[in-house]
This record gives sequence, C-alpha cells and structure tokens, in this order.
Amino acid sequence: MHDRDLDRPRWRENLPFWGVHVAALAGAVAVGWSWGALAWLVGGYAVRMFAITAGYHRYFAHRTFKTSRVVQFLLALVAMSSAQRGVLWWASHHRHHHRHSDEVDDVHSPVQRGFWWSHVQWLLGSRHIATDFERVKDLARYPELRALNKLDMWVAVGWGFVLYLIGGPTALFWGHFVALVAAWHCTFFINSLAHVWGTRPYPTGDASRNNALLALLTFGEGWHNNHHHYQRSARQGFHWWQIDLTYYVLVVLEKLRIVWDLQGVPDHVRDQQPAPARARVEAAAPLPP
Repeated sequence: MHDRDLDRPRWRENLPFWGVHVAALAGAVAVGWSWGALAWLVGGYAVRMFAITAGYHRYFAHRTFKTSRVVQFLLALVAMSSAQRGVLWWASHHRHHHRHSDEVDDVHSPVQRGFWWSHVQWLLGSRHIATDFERVKDLARYPELRALNKLDMWVAVGWGFVLYLIGGPTALFWGHFVALVAAWHCTFFINSLAHVWGTRPYPTGDASRNNALLALLTFGEGWHNNHHHYQRSARQGFHWWQIDLTYYVLVVLEKLRIVWDLQGVPDHVRDQQPAPARARVEAAAPLPP
C-alpha cells in the first residue's frame, strides 16, 4: 500500500471519534447549561488532563518519577478515559516523536506536514495504528498494562457509563463528552501549535516553543521548549512564574508518598543555553517491580 493511502483518514473506522464530537455538541444543547454542568465539565477535564500529563507523558513516556505498581495501573486506567489510545501506544509514539522531533520521521510534526496533519490527521490514518513494543520494553513487561493497551476505547466507554450512573445526563454529556473533546484538542494543540507559536529560550535543534496560554490549558505542557531541552524533569515550568499545575500536584503526591524521586531541573540546565543538540530520550529510572 502506498504511503499516501496509509495516511488517508479511515472515515468508517473513525466514526466513534466524530461521533463523540456530535454527542458533545448535541448533548450539551439538549441538557443545557447550569452550574452543575460547569462543575462536571471542569472536573472531567481536570481529571483527564492531569492523567494525560502526569501519567501518559511525564511518567510512562519519560519516567520522570517513580510510583507503586498499583498507582502505575491507576494512572494508566484514568489516562485511558481520555480515549487517546492505549498507554503503551501513547508512550511508544511519544518516544519516537522525541527521537525524531521535527525530522521527516516525526509522527506529528507541523514543520514537516502542517497544522491539520499534526493536530489530528496523523491519528486518523492507518500508518500509526500499531503499538511498537520495542520502544516500550520497560512498560510492556507488565501484563496489566498490555491488557489495558488492548482495551483502548472501551475504558472511555466504561468511564462514560459510570459518570451517567453517578450524575445522569448532565454528567454524561458535560463531564464526559464535552470534557473529552476539550481534553483532546488541548492535548493536540501541543503537537500542532507548540512547535509553531511561542518563544525559544533554548536551542533544542527542533522547533519546540514555550507558550504560556497552552501551558495554562494543558496544566504545564505548553512549556514545550523547556521540555525538549531537558526531558528528564517532571517539572516543565522551569521558573517560578511558569505555571505548571501538573508538577504542583505531583509535589503534593510526593509529600503524601504516593510518588517519589520526582526529577527536578538542575540549575545548570535551567540557567544555561547549551549548544544546539537534537533532543533525545534520556535514560530512564527503573519502574516498580
């Protein structure tokens, strides 16, 4: 099959993706706006965004802190409620992105293929469906993570069902569908905008940028140039004025001994601008037994 055929959107297979957008819009209109709807929306978005940023990204993809095997599983489970495919799939593709950031082999570079491709189209074709377990050998040794990875959308479906049982239609449409779509696109903006729009305090060798607005929307992920400069840090807002909500929550969890060995930013990394170098996936600390 030609490469361009692999990149064409699979409209039939992706009907659930578009269906969630329709359900979010139609359901929100049908249920209507209320303070309860706002609470479900903010809560549903916040839980998902933290699980994506702390779980999928800073823990599974980069292993910037340690935790127990139980919490590891729970992080993966809640992150999968965001319907951004399986935990091993997410970590595998993100590690590949860093290894080839803004090069031809980058899976979602706006520099290479433009906004639409990097925002969502790369997810809708056939090329990037599979999980490359060679990139995540450290994670794939856990049978529970491999099992979760296969469940994919079913975790998100189950999450919506539970919310409906708890809070009825308002919880389902505002806390699940609308919050899900908001979390999708704010996450996707890191791919499509954070390599195009913002400042570059560090010469990372790619086009990654810091963007304060994206950082607020994504709980700290918008300090993207910082992250590409030093991937081992659980803190992406390197300076006190760079708001990083995910890191603040992780600090609290560390004090509660739920997570530990939270990696910070060394002074020489934060304050100096090294010679340009291609960002690489750093050596990672061992995961829990």
